[in-house]
Amino acid sequence: MKKYGLMLLCAGMFSALLLSCKNVNKQQIAVTQDDEVTGFYDAKKASVEETSSSSRKGEVKVKMMEIPAPLKDRPEQIIKRTGYTVSYNKSTKVPNWVAWHLVKSHCYGNNQRTNLLFEEDSDVPYPRATDNDYYNSRYDRGHMCPAGDNKWDKEAIRETFLFTNICPQNHGLNKDSWNDLEKQCRSWAKEYGAIDIVCGPIFYGNTHDKTIGRNKVCVPDGFFKVVLCRKGTPKAIGFIYKNRGGRQSMSDCALTVDEVEKITGIDFFPALDDGVENRIEAQARLRDW
Repeated sequence: MKKYGLMLLCAGMFSALLLSCKNVNKQQIAVTQDDEVTGFYDAKKASVEETSSSSRKGEVKVKMMEIPAPLKDRPEQIIKRTGYTVSYNKSTKVPNWVAWHLVKSHCYGNNQRTNLLFEEDSDVPYPRATDNDYYNSRYDRGHMCPAGDNKWDKEAIRETFLFTNICPQNHGLNKDSWNDLEKQCRSWAKEYGAIDIVCGPIFYGNTHDKTIGRNKVCVPDGFFKVVLCRKGTPKAIGFIYKNRGGRQSMSDCALTVDEVEKITGIDFFPALDDGVENRIEAQARLRDW
């Protein structure tokens, strides 16, 4: 009887194991977002990552919609932060792009930039940008993902001061037109519940002759920003600003995402369904926002 009971126990354990394997194979693709915007994506094109130990067993998460396609024509090191993702270029010592999903709740918070210092990023190789490179350079330490989008979390706002999120930026642009665009994006996030944003530097030509500091941090010729709204009827718009002083009109700087892609060589929002992507990236109507 003991032998027979042991055989039944083993058979039961084997059946449970088979059932468990079947359940694991039936994984659900979950878009891990913290708002009501469900989004549109092509599951075949979206990158799938392993879940962390804190995630539900068997769940797979889709790479967030704001992440551009991998770059093939320049150095790229992808670093995921609390509030954004950066593609870092070790040659220019500035990001290729910085992307984040801005939800309404992230536009508020008690964490302020007061007393926060710009930090050298130990996650990227030497030589890398330091605070001394910007000293007496006549350029601001220009945030790509702004501190104002990350007041919701202490670590998130601190990480916006890492130099991998910073570019040499004209003071007039930083405090005026670029700042106005950052505020406008927060207004859109509050209105629509969430938006996806990608921004970064633009270098015209194949050389990066203008640099600052001992580590030769490259000075951009301009900056781009593309914005995607997926609530209701999806829409997208792009902007390019020159890295100079003087007021630059938001409407004059508005472009289609297709046009920004041609100038930057970056494929934005690749996880969108092809039909949706082709339609919205060919339009640039600021009045629709």
